[in-house]
Amino acid sequence: MVLDPQTINNLIMGGTAWGLAFLAALWLSLILWTYRDISSRKRNPVTRILAVIIVALLFVPGIIIYLILRPPHTMEEEYQHVLEEEALVQSIEDPQVCPGCGRHIQATWMVCPNCHTRLMKACQECHQLLELGWNLCPYCGTPVPGMRERTHPEDHTNQPNPAGEEISAVKNETVEDEFSDFIHVVEKPEK
Repeated sequence: MVLDPQTINNLIMGGTAWGLAFLAALWLSLILWTYRDISSRKRNPVTRILAVIIVALLFVPGIIIYLILRPPHTMEEEYQHVLEEEALVQSIEDPQVCPGCGRHIQATWMVCPNCHTRLMKACQECHQLLELGWNLCPYCGTPVPGMRERTHPEDHTNQPNPAGEEISAVKNETVEDEFSDFIHVVEKPEK
């Protein structure tokens, strides 16, 4: 099959027109994509215009420059990140709750007003609030009545252990004394 020069010329012109149309469509689509992408990443109109101008003037090298310089996160991703940080901080700084009923309590309350659970105790000397497990006031150094002073283990290292039963009984008694303030009966108000 022999093609005349007119047909070859028409095919070349058609291919060239199709190639130019494709490049024009690609150029416009890259400009639109750049505008949408920068709009989701920045609110500043000057930044948006500059990004679109770089892509419009430089075409493929412009899109490469834009991809290198664009912000790494969209505004929505940054917003989600901020929400996650706030949720984390809020979970760390979670308000205190009553161990008896689970309602929110103040750090300075001695008793839960809802279920009457004992939350804190007052020092006999300085009247500062103490946690229930403390056996010594950290503010004035006064021992808490009803609590035995703890001895250090090195105090007993050189002493013989003649009767194991008596020591275990003393240990159990000490544990009961220390945790007697933790044990409470939930009293419900009569209606």
